[in-house]
Amino acid sequence: MSIKETEALVIKSHNLSEADRIVVFFTREHGVVRGVAKGAKRLHSRFGSTLEPFSTVNLTYFQKEDRELVSIQNVELTRSRFDVASDPAFLETYSYIADLLTAFALPHDADEKLYRMISACLSAEVHGEELDVVRLYFELWLLRLSGLLPNWTCCENCERELDIRRNAYLMTSFHLRCEQCRQRHTFAEVSPNELRLYQDIQRLAPAALIESAKDKLHAVKSISGVTRRLIAQALGREVATGSALR
Repeated sequence: MSIKETEALVIKSHNLSEADRIVVFFTREHGVVRGVAKGAKRLHSRFGSTLEPFSTVNLTYFQKEDRELVSIQNVELTRSRFDVASDPAFLETYSYIADLLTAFALPHDADEKLYRMISACLSAEVHGEELDVVRLYFELWLLRLSGLLPNWTCCENCERELDIRRNAYLMTSFHLRCEQCRQRHTFAEVSPNELRLYQDIQRLAPAALIESAKDKLHAVKSISGVTRRLIAQALGREVATGSALR
């Protein structure tokens, strides 16, 4: 048995018994960790409010080599998000993000870039339709880090760099073609606004992207439609978004 200490995000939890809970963490150093918090449901539990979803904590746990579930020993709250987590739109959006995270991330497999990315998403101050921007940011970066994101900077056929002042054409492969290489039957047109947004997502942090995308909300919805189809294809199933949950 080994003891581990790490910074972590509380992703979600569910009941295990009358007094205990299973908690899912995404840790900086060990990836997704699922553990048992004994006595967490008791009135005077030593865990208190540290296991609320989307909180940042310092986590200490024991792990046996032959056990998937670890034993949670101590959880120290470093940043709570109680205020925003009580908002239904925020809760639904980040529950969707949590579902995608646990579907794509391997248990006990560290991914520093993914950890920093979801931390940045959780730290961004968002309101109303800005949640759609953060959701798209997470979808696109999750696909990129998983090696599943199509290259929308050049034409699939001639490989020339796409002119972001002109429409591109989405193929059933989810790659793009230029005006000269487009086929008679294309999946959809991709506008200059959408091409610029695609590039912005990969160079800006969530907070800066929210500001940049204020006049591109239609483009946000269009690209998110593509990323959701890519995610469903990768998982072999649909994942309900915040709006679908509502």
